[in-house]
Amino acid sequence: MSAAAETVLRRDAFSILPQTDYRLLTAILMLAMIGLIMVTSASISLAERNLGTPFYYLERQSLFLLIAFAVGWLILQVRLDIWQSMGTLGLVLAMGLLVLVLVPGVGREVNGSVRWINLGIFNLQVSEVLKVAVMVYLAAYMVRRGEQVRRTMGGFLIPIGLLGVCSVLLLQQPDFGAVIVIGCTGLGMLFLGGVPLWRFAVLVTAAAGGAWALIIGSPYRLERLLSFSNPWADPFNTGFQLTQSLIAIGRGEWFGVGLGGSVQKLFYLPEAHTDFVFAVLAEEFGLIGVVLLIALYSYICWRIFAIGYANMRAGHSFAAYLCWGVAIWFGLQSFINVAVNMGLVPTKGLTLPLLSYGGSSLLMTIAALALVLRAEHERLAAEVSVKSRRGRTA
Repeated sequence: MSAAAETVLRRDAFSILPQTDYRLLTAILMLAMIGLIMVTSASISLAERNLGTPFYYLERQSLFLLIAFAVGWLILQVRLDIWQSMGTLGLVLAMGLLVLVLVPGVGREVNGSVRWINLGIFNLQVSEVLKVAVMVYLAAYMVRRGEQVRRTMGGFLIPIGLLGVCSVLLLQQPDFGAVIVIGCTGLGMLFLGGVPLWRFAVLVTAAAGGAWALIIGSPYRLERLLSFSNPWADPFNTGFQLTQSLIAIGRGEWFGVGLGGSVQKLFYLPEAHTDFVFAVLAEEFGLIGVVLLIALYSYICWRIFAIGYANMRAGHSFAAYLCWGVAIWFGLQSFINVAVNMGLVPTKGLTLPLLSYGGSSLLMTIAALALVLRAEHERLAAEVSVKSRRGRTA
């Protein structure tokens, strides 16, 4: 990086708001505020009944949001080349957490899954850490070994093997949804990096066969699949969650029943403030609210892809691959959560980024988006450097 660009970065290091993409930042803040409102609306009755304080989840989510933005601010102050150099270490640490959570007495079990480590303030879901670690590692790997990945099978199989190891550890929790999101994000990054399509055809075929074997070999996964295909066949047992979600979405009609007016959140819809907060939003704000929310998610994904493309044109390959990975992950997880709420795919237990209640999801989502904002900050700083040099030579 040139001296002029370094000067810009040093000058902005402790400013209130670094030079960055304000459109993306505004969209992120809007979505986070909508999430805070919807978590409050979806959880107020549950908190009143179980905890005696209606704003318990609002207070917790506000705390998570403050911590997440503080961490995001710190990430904005660190140069991307430092994150690039830490890619392998970060992945090793994340995989270590995957092993640690399986140790009896360390991992916290909820609804039959052991996915969390108690940190006191909140329970850390290790798969959320892994998502960011995988994106940083793969972006750095594509910079180091890009030619090998594109031209040789060995270079391609190394990241695939690591994704496979991560998938095996995730399935021990079990967390099938995280396996799908991380796997698809990794494959998407490799594809955008120039890996030939025929390799993906072979890999996807094998992965589909493996996924089908996992589904039919596990009673609870098979039960989820069957209940998804026809939830009304058993609406009070296996299909209960989906039928309640569909009822909530249907009640919203065009304009919704109004903020706070949801009936399904009143102890009918399980996980209303986490995995199924979208259904509550659809009930309270109707089709109009749903369209606006999806438009906001789409805009964020488009901006991140655009930032990645601009960085690739500027020669910042690591930043480009990282942005594309974040865009794929953010868009895919958002799509899956909405699709689950609408009964388009089986239940996966994935949060809706920036909207669902949860410290781990909020923290790592803001961290990933902060890396994108940092990438754009550095690209703009480089542009300032170029303009400065042209001005001196004119």
